[in-house]
Amino acid sequence: MRRRQFLKGVGVGLAASLSYRAFAQAAPQVRWRLVSSYPRSLDTLYGGAEDLAKRVAELTGDRFQIRVYQAGEIVPGGQVLDAVQQGTVEAGHTYGPFYVGKNPTLAFDGGVPFGMTYRQHNAWMRYGGGLELLRQVYADFGVLQFPGGNTGAQMGGWFRKEIRTLADLKGLRMRIPGLGGLVMGRLGVVPQTLAAGDIYPALERGTIDATEFSGPYDDEKLGFYKVARYYYYPSFWEPSAQLSFLVSQREWQRLPKEFQEAFQVAAAEVNLTMMAKYDAQNPPALNRLLKAGVRLRRWPAEIMKKALEEARALYEEQAAKDATYRKVYSAYWAFRNEQYRWFAVAELGYESFAFPTV
Repeated sequence: MRRRQFLKGVGVGLAASLSYRAFAQAAPQVRWRLVSSYPRSLDTLYGGAEDLAKRVAELTGDRFQIRVYQAGEIVPGGQVLDAVQQGTVEAGHTYGPFYVGKNPTLAFDGGVPFGMTYRQHNAWMRYGGGLELLRQVYADFGVLQFPGGNTGAQMGGWFRKEIRTLADLKGLRMRIPGLGGLVMGRLGVVPQTLAAGDIYPALERGTIDATEFSGPYDDEKLGFYKVARYYYYPSFWEPSAQLSFLVSQREWQRLPKEFQEAFQVAAAEVNLTMMAKYDAQNPPALNRLLKAGVRLRRWPAEIMKKALEEARALYEEQAAKDATYRKVYSAYWAFRNEQYRWFAVAELGYESFAFPTV
């Protein structure tokens, strides 16, 4: 009896193994190319795309493989949306506000001046209708969007000279793209758009007077502290900065459902782990920068108040002439205000006491 049961078990196991092997051999093998807006040296930003590719391969038994290309290998970092839209590649990893020239509403994908923090933005995207609204915008480009990481609250940039008043901003040439650049432009700054690899040479040569990029971990890697000693905070133009994975809708529809699910799971993981990495990496990086002689400065209240005023004016002006923008902006700002009221009670109530005790 035991021998018959054993042989029966072996037979079932063998059949299952052969069945799985046959399925694996018959299952489609998919290979995609994904272009990043970032150089490989920025291991957390660029690394988000590599993490996605690794997890997708693991979840599909290597049947769905994605090869990641850094900025400039196939297209420049600022042309990722174009590359996916035109079918040059199947997918990309980028930052929505890079493309406000194509559609200003895309700013709300990444985050806007005086907008929401990482947690608040994530809540809007997942449970506040933000993802559905932004996907409608991206659909015009034939692209499907997935949240794909976040830097959290960024820093306010690197300056050659100290900024004490609004007057000190007049005529200042600063690398700052997107809506942040538009707001700073209304304060007298001359905004410039430069790819990550072009910023340091421009700052060193004096082609620009200041730059912003991300936070201590990335900024240290890019070496800005060597040529600009004043480091300002906070980045009121990026209280959070969500990256996105962009996928060709045509290619997405061709994927088996199980591959679609694997991609969605991997993207969601990246959206969580990138923020955790930055929270672990930024504190020691800031300590190293301060030891190297960097002078940390908080933005004067005068500049913050004027920037908020100009940001709101900018939003209202755009909303008055663009129905799509108005729809997304209204939903975003209403959710933002509700979040602010709650966080002012619980989070700020704790943080304003506890954080200064360190």
